[in-house]
Amino acid sequence: MKILITGITGLFGSYLAKEFAALGEIHGFRRNNSSLRLLEGHRFPITWYEGELSDIESLEAALEGMDLVVHAAGKVSYDSKDEEILHRTNVTGTANLVNAMLNIGVNKLIHISSVAAIGRSPELMHLDENFKWVESPLNTDYGISKYLAELEAWRGEQEGLDLIVVNPSILLGKISDDRSSSDIYHYVLEENSYYPEGDLNYIDVRDAAKQVRELVEKGVWGERFILNKERISYKEFFEKMAFAFGKKAPSKSVGPLLLSAAVFVNTILRKVGLSKSPLNKKTAMISQQKVYFDNTKVNKLLGSSYYSLDETLDWSK
Repeated sequence: MKILITGITGLFGSYLAKEFAALGEIHGFRRNNSSLRLLEGHRFPITWYEGELSDIESLEAALEGMDLVVHAAGKVSYDSKDEEILHRTNVTGTANLVNAMLNIGVNKLIHISSVAAIGRSPELMHLDENFKWVESPLNTDYGISKYLAELEAWRGEQEGLDLIVVNPSILLGKISDDRSSSDIYHYVLEENSYYPEGDLNYIDVRDAAKQVRELVEKGVWGERFILNKERISYKEFFEKMAFAFGKKAPSKSVGPLLLSAAVFVNTILRKVGLSKSPLNKKTAMISQQKVYFDNTKVNKLLGSSYYSLDETLDWSK
């Protein structure tokens, strides 16, 4: 089987490549300036194709002869100024890939979405794959772009593709992977003092990649799966992380008033280039929520086991 992976040089894409190498030949679609650092030392051959999601011709050239596409490419950002690039990369890029697959006749697609595409509701704290997207002040520009990208993937299914959609929560990799999801490590490594009052949902990137492979092996086409180990309070999560890294854990709870002040200050610092923190009004509101993304569906199907958080943190160092 010939497997094309978009976003193969990113965090999840690189781990997906390692898992899917057991199923067939790995072909990677990347931009010409992409770093291959996360794939250093891989023990399987990769056939490379250079191109852009905005370039249908380069997509079609890469798709020739493929049996399966794993679409892991995408833009992650919670900065309001990135709304346009999020839409262009995540939505238009996915539409272009779907169209190219239909043009070439490649029929099987694994679409890597996000729990952000499930959506949020101020009233509901327990969400599963059946939750219907609603307009909400808690939906970030990133979440909206992933939701719209998912609609393009489902549109492809309506036009003849076999499709599996997965919605991973926060992916925990190695600190050295140095991707957006590793920012949460740096918050503790820098010994920040405050923690939000809400919960976060997470999964070890190795567990998530394994589940995607197993879903393909099961052939559960036409289905959508949340990939999540558990939810945990930020307080407990940071405490476990601090213990693993030998750092001082955040010890002060951030209430609504203090959080609003932090958002205001961070907005100013971002404008003058002194902050890269993703903290804004929406991310602040989300960090106070105690939401759970239910993993019952994938667990029932796969009987999944997971690395413990302590094991993940020990491995991540």
